[in-house]
Amino acid sequence: MNLTGREFIDRLEMYCPLYLAEKGDPVGLHIGSLNRPIKRVMMTLDVRPEVVKEAIEKNIDLIVAKHPPIFRPIKRLVTDDFQTKMYADLLKHDIAVYAAHTNMDIVSPGLNDWFLEMLDVKGEEFITKTHSFNYKKLVIYTPRSHSQLLRNALEKLGVGKIGDNYEACSFTTSGTGRFKPVNEANPYLGEVNELEQVEEDKIEFVFSELIEKEVIEAIKKVHPYEEPAYDIFTLDNLTDDYGIGRIGDLKESMSLMDFTSKVKKTFNLNGLRLITDTKDKKIKRIAICGGSGEKFYKDALKKKADVYITGDVYYHTAHDMIEDKLSVIDPGHYIEEACKLKFVEMFNNWKQEYQWDVSFFVSETNTNPFEFI
Repeated sequence: MNLTGREFIDRLEMYCPLYLAEKGDPVGLHIGSLNRPIKRVMMTLDVRPEVVKEAIEKNIDLIVAKHPPIFRPIKRLVTDDFQTKMYADLLKHDIAVYAAHTNMDIVSPGLNDWFLEMLDVKGEEFITKTHSFNYKKLVIYTPRSHSQLLRNALEKLGVGKIGDNYEACSFTTSGTGRFKPVNEANPYLGEVNELEQVEEDKIEFVFSELIEKEVIEAIKKVHPYEEPAYDIFTLDNLTDDYGIGRIGDLKESMSLMDFTSKVKKTFNLNGLRLITDTKDKKIKRIAICGGSGEKFYKDALKKKADVYITGDVYYHTAHDMIEDKLSVIDPGHYIEEACKLKFVEMFNNWKQEYQWDVSFFVSETNTNPFEFI
C-alpha cells in the first residue's frame, strides 16, 4: 500500500511514544512535512551535512534520527553557515526529518536492551525510573453476542495487558440486564416504553491510563447499544513504570579487563576510556546507559552494579566514580549507532505486516567526531 509520512510515524510512535521522552527533549518532527507520500526512508544516528548529502543522493523522503538535529533554537538561517545550509538543503529537496531520542532509550525493548543483548547480559531492569503511569479498571456490560467482538477490539489497543508477560487478560461474569427505552430512543434490542431483559456479560479489564481516550472510542464504535454501560476506576496498587538505562548479569563472572575487551570488540572500537581503582577485579553485574549517562551512575551503584557503561564521562565525575568504587567503561557516544540496524530491521518487519510500498535504508555515513590515534 502507498504510505504517507504521517502513517509511518503513527506506527513508529505506537512503539516509541513521545510521552516517554525526558522533559524538554525535542523529539518529533523537526523539518518538513509528514502529510505527503513517502517511498524511501533512511535511519541515522545524527543529522549532519554529510548525512544530508547522502540522503539527497539516495532520493530519501524521510530521515529518522536518534539525535534531534535542532537541539537548541536557531537564531539565523544563513546559508553561508554549513549547519544552517543543511536545513535549507533538506527543505529544498523535500526531505522531512523526525527524531526519536530519549524515548528510544526508555522504551522497552529499546536501545539499552539491545546493548545488553549484544554484550550477552541478561536483565530488563531499568537503572533510573523516569515515568510512572496509573492503571485503570474497566467494567463493561454487553449482550453476550458481542462479548468476543468487544474483547478483540479492546485487546488490540493493549487493554488487558499486565506487566511484560501477560496480555488479553479479562474476567467475565454473566447475568441479566434490564432497561426500558423511552422517548426518542432507538434501541438495538427491545421496544420503546417496554421493559427489556437481556442475557449480558460483565467483562472486567485493566489498562494503562495512557490509552483511556482510545478505549472509550473503541467502546462506542463496537458496542451495539446507543448508551453503553461501563465504569472506569483508577487503581492505586498497579502502575506502569518506565526508566532509563538497563542493568543485568553476565552468565559467569569475568575479569574487568576481559570484559573491557569484550566491549571493544562488540562495538568495534579502536579504544575506550576505563575508570577504575582495581583493574584485576572480577565483575558480573553490568549497568549500561547509551549516550551521556553519567548523572545516573549513583543509581547504578544502588542497584549493585560492578561496572557501568556510559559515554562522555566528565573529568571530575570520573574522580567521584573512583571514590565510590564503581568501575566505569566509557565507550563514547557513538555506540548508539547500533539503533540504525535495529530500527531498519523493525521497519522492514512492519513493511511486511502492513504491505507498505516503501524502502528503508541504513545511513552509511560515519558521524563519529572522535578517533583514537
